[in-house]
Amino acid sequence: MRRTELEAVLEARGVSKRFPGVLALDGVSLALRPGEVHALVGENGAGKSTLIKVFTGVYQPDGGELRYQGGPAAFGTPLEAQRAGISTIYQEVNLVPMMSVARNLLLGREPRGRLGVIDAAAMYGEAERVLSGYGVDTDVRRPLRTLGVGAQQMVALARAVSVDARVVIMDEPTSSLEPREVETLFGVIRRLRDSGIAVMYVSHRLDELYRVCDQVTVLRDGRLAHTGPLAELERLRLISLMLGRDQNEVRTEGLTSFSREHAEGDERGSGNGAPVVEARGLTRRHVLDGVDVSVKPGEVVGLGGLLGAGRTETAKAIVGALPLDGGQVLVAGAPLRAGSTSAAIRAGVSLLPEDRKAEGIIPTLSVRENIALAALPSMGRAGVVSEAKIDRIVEIFMRRLRIKAASPHQLVSELSGGNQQKVLLARWLAVRPKVLLLDEPTRGIDVGAKAEVQALIDELAREGLGVLLISSDLEELVEGADRILVLREGAVVGELSGDEVTEERIMATIAEQSDGRADA
Repeated sequence: MRRTELEAVLEARGVSKRFPGVLALDGVSLALRPGEVHALVGENGAGKSTLIKVFTGVYQPDGGELRYQGGPAAFGTPLEAQRAGISTIYQEVNLVPMMSVARNLLLGREPRGRLGVIDAAAMYGEAERVLSGYGVDTDVRRPLRTLGVGAQQMVALARAVSVDARVVIMDEPTSSLEPREVETLFGVIRRLRDSGIAVMYVSHRLDELYRVCDQVTVLRDGRLAHTGPLAELERLRLISLMLGRDQNEVRTEGLTSFSREHAEGDERGSGNGAPVVEARGLTRRHVLDGVDVSVKPGEVVGLGGLLGAGRTETAKAIVGALPLDGGQVLVAGAPLRAGSTSAAIRAGVSLLPEDRKAEGIIPTLSVRENIALAALPSMGRAGVVSEAKIDRIVEIFMRRLRIKAASPHQLVSELSGGNQQKVLLARWLAVRPKVLLLDEPTRGIDVGAKAEVQALIDELAREGLGVLLISSDLEELVEGADRILVLREGAVVGELSGDEVTEERIMATIAEQSDGRADA
């Protein structure tokens, strides 16, 4: 009997999950079958994490049905799901770092003697036996925290599999592993498949998916975009499904104000001359691999790639918010002090972060205070800030950016998402940057605000500001950028300019395999 004909061991049927103002899952169905490795893919906000949490009892579905081993299921807590045989391995190791390796592996299942006392010798022997099958050769008596991150991840994997699991969910399991450890993991996955265990594998690394997965489910905006055999889905088609773009016939929705028609007769800054910011060989283990980026005055450089490709990490590395193992950032030809965001701001490099709520706005402060925050050091003397200067700066940017608020003293948390984004733009424009790094500047805002933000960015570029634009919206990248660097797995795999800047070329570049050959 083929695997696809077997009854599902764990299944979601039309599952929906709502949060205030958000429909995170909208009628999603997915079936995990014994002896099958099933890939779950999608961009940020697609619903992957929510679906995992529904499967594992963190969330309860608001609609639809969960089924486990042929019958209806409802897991009230993650512990209930684990006891039923559903194990999860998360990207971040969730074990007890101060305990020994052996105790972490066998926690709650330690071998005990006649009086109920833990049999330490038996526990250590069992731990050594189990871990040897995962390529972990260490003293199991030592604290877990003394192991490298990759070895800790393998201990977490061994623990998850050794609890008599029927389903193993792996969420980005290779993010901290060395190549040797990745190969060991793939060997374990094959053993799980051969022993009839269902594996759900979540990863943004396409090469890995095509090596180990049998089936694939694609989520997009909380909905099911595709499910079926992975071998029948070429890479370019998979990427187009994830991004919501037709690989052959690209739609033009006319929503962006970055369009080249918009710029006719009103050219941007020349983009000529020396780069205003230049990153050389940015490297961080498991994250960035020798990334080179340069932006000239008046130039908009796009960063393309799938979730996890290294786009956000590149921007954070440039402004000193991500520690690096190697590489250098230069501003106007002068080296920038590594690891110092304040030095980057003083040099004229500002970052609009992807998550404006967690890393941007301060909700308990007013619009005025949020705008003035970064520029305060330049608006005072001897530690005394000029209130008049603050008022003048805030008034200028509220008018220029058309920020809609009852007054500058209104709490920023009371504004719409689009106006909050404009407040953040105003904050960084107030420090008069030479280059602005924009990470998903139009995500989560309405169409009208999106057009206004994009028009403003276009205007700033025409005035000579250098812009690094990160966006998951291919149309926004194509219409907004002068050239595009395409990243995959932390490395630049292509540069597009001129007539090459098309959605089709971006997707094709992402889809190319590591050896440079595209899938047929």
